[in-house]
Amino acid sequence: MKVSVFGLGYIGCVSAACLAHAGHQVIGVDVNESKVGMINDGLGTMIEEGIGPLVKEGVSAGRLRATTNVKDAVLSTSLSLVCVGTPSRANGSLDTAHIERVCAAIGDALRSKNARHTVVIRSTVLPGTVRELVVPALEKASGKQAGRDFDVCMNPEFLRAGSAIADFHAPPFVVIGADSLAAANEVRGLYAGIESEVRVTSVAVAEMVKYVCNCWRAVKVGFANEIGNLSNEFGIDSHEVMSLFCEDTQLNLSAKYLMPGFAFGGSCLPKDLRALAYRGRQLDVPTPMLSAALDSNQKQIARAFELVTGTGKKRIGVLGMAFKAGTDDLRESPVVTLIEQLLGKGFQLAIYDGDVSASRLMGSNREYIEREIPHIWTLVRDSIEEVIAASDVVVIGNGSPEFREIAPLLTAGQTVIDLVRALDGTKEGVAYQGICW
Repeated sequence: MKVSVFGLGYIGCVSAACLAHAGHQVIGVDVNESKVGMINDGLGTMIEEGIGPLVKEGVSAGRLRATTNVKDAVLSTSLSLVCVGTPSRANGSLDTAHIERVCAAIGDALRSKNARHTVVIRSTVLPGTVRELVVPALEKASGKQAGRDFDVCMNPEFLRAGSAIADFHAPPFVVIGADSLAAANEVRGLYAGIESEVRVTSVAVAEMVKYVCNCWRAVKVGFANEIGNLSNEFGIDSHEVMSLFCEDTQLNLSAKYLMPGFAFGGSCLPKDLRALAYRGRQLDVPTPMLSAALDSNQKQIARAFELVTGTGKKRIGVLGMAFKAGTDDLRESPVVTLIEQLLGKGFQLAIYDGDVSASRLMGSNREYIEREIPHIWTLVRDSIEEVIAASDVVVIGNGSPEFREIAPLLTAGQTVIDLVRALDGTKEGVAYQGICW
């Protein structure tokens, strides 16, 4: 393929050199003449393991060159990768000025190009940037229409400093955000020699996944450091602790607990978070991330409350009262907290939970209900049908399989608020709201 790479900084230089190594014809573009000169002299524009030889190889083979001439680069290639920086402003917002300038320049060059061209954003940008900034800038400067005269895709990078070349050749996956399969397939051609899975999705999802990956890694570092600081105060080897922690790939290092939904609850997570955060305060060891997990959890319950109150309806049915399906444990159940908040505001409630019934409750769970929430117990009904019939709003509180079959029972005018993604929408006339989808 014939590819132009805009921005010859870290991502642009590595991408250009690796694409040339793969056999593509690559033109690097930058406003900085020094960077352009370094590429043409066979030199990398930054310090990175293996970048110098790779650039030299591409230049020597005639597959890599650099220029400051945008029009030359666009007219000589069929696809442009935008790899310019998106630094932080003082207030933390993203500075997209470089993106806008480059897209305007590419758009201007497209005015005089008859062949179809694909612009691929590889820079890290927030969701909505391609739709709200990139496409308008390209269309305004070119006088053409995205999707008809040219294509725009999102192809986030997952390169780490110090191992960027290895990461390029063996990424965890290749993500292509595109509005058409034809455009996605063209971008896919860049990675024909790479064995990693290619995931084609919407542009917005591709924009977002890059941020999710980076933020998750930051959370992991912060979490490990807080555990390390606490372990050190306890006189424990933090590396031994975390090595054991990492051996659990069923729950700890897995997709478990990573699907968005309702708040956590039960007899373990809230209690243990509070205990460790409290012990940290006693030891004067700050644990802001552990403490923030509890605060974040409360805010998710508040979000559910706002969804219900926002309907303007007073008759509320709740399906599922235990903190998760398959248990009758109501201790610190976020659904119970939500129910109590709604009762406090005068809502009329009807509740059903097949795992929480008078005939099956025993021991500590029965004692908990009789001691802590006897007023809620009077609201429990014998069937799903009874709850739905008595409600204008139906809240699905946990993932019990029987709640996935309620669509035929719903009637026009009702609203479903789904806290666990039990449903993917409902039938016509029934409003559906997921808590975070």
